Amino acid sequence: MNNTIAEGVKLVKELAPLVKDAKVTVVVCPTATALSSVADAVKGTNIHVGAQNVHWEDHGAFTGEISTGMLNEIGVDYCVLGHSERRGYFGETNEGVNKRAHAAFNAGITPIICCGEPIEIRERGSYLDFVAFQVLEALAGFTQEEVAKIVIAYEPIWAIGTGKTASFEQAEEVCKHIRETVAARFGKTAADAIRIQYGGSVKPATISDLMKQPDVDGALVGGASLKAKDFSEIVNYQD
Repeated sequence: MNNTIAEGVKLVKELAPLVKDAKVTVVVCPTATALSSVADAVKGTNIHVGAQNVHWEDHGAFTGEISTGMLNEIGVDYCVLGHSERRGYFGETNEGVNKRAHAAFNAGITPIICCGEPIEIRERGSYLDFVAFQVLEALAGFTQEEVAKIVIAYEPIWAIGTGKTASFEQAEEVCKHIRETVAARFGKTAADAIRIQYGGSVKPATISDLMKQPDVDGALVGGASLKAKDFSEIVNYQD
């Protein structure tokens, strides 16, 4: 819940020339009120727009929710689902994430499905099972071919907005387990194709080493994405 419409448009206009030669997919996910204006502002650039949530029904008495049709009208390509803040503050469930993911996918919107453990699960040592369960619940009902087109974002809750960052080894351990979980359920082809991101206080100083991890395919960027220079340095990291 950052940036007004004007601030969001200003940010992407600053960002666009800084990432125009990016060799990776660039997606910005502004608040709902700014989606349309930001989508207009990035037309003709290599920046895609994503929403921060979507409902699973096409229309109806769901005050405060947004449908896939509304996002399609704006030109939204991606949608973040099951972010830890949605789960923690607003009661988002694995079942709800799954239903939203199917709705988004069926509407041609790529789901960015978030998963991750709180500190107590990490300290208990059961975090791999915890994350695997979240992933399998979110992907229930999808085919191998569909799973290959989805994005999974691992965001350890204990590293969100705390300034703490999982070590590169910790990030790789869980992202590798996610890929193995997908492989066991949907096959190696789907597991190799699915994009697995890491999110949690991602910074320009850490992105290069993070991306050297074999099972980390990208980054879900939080605070650093609010500054065009910082975000562009993450996008344009050097191998």
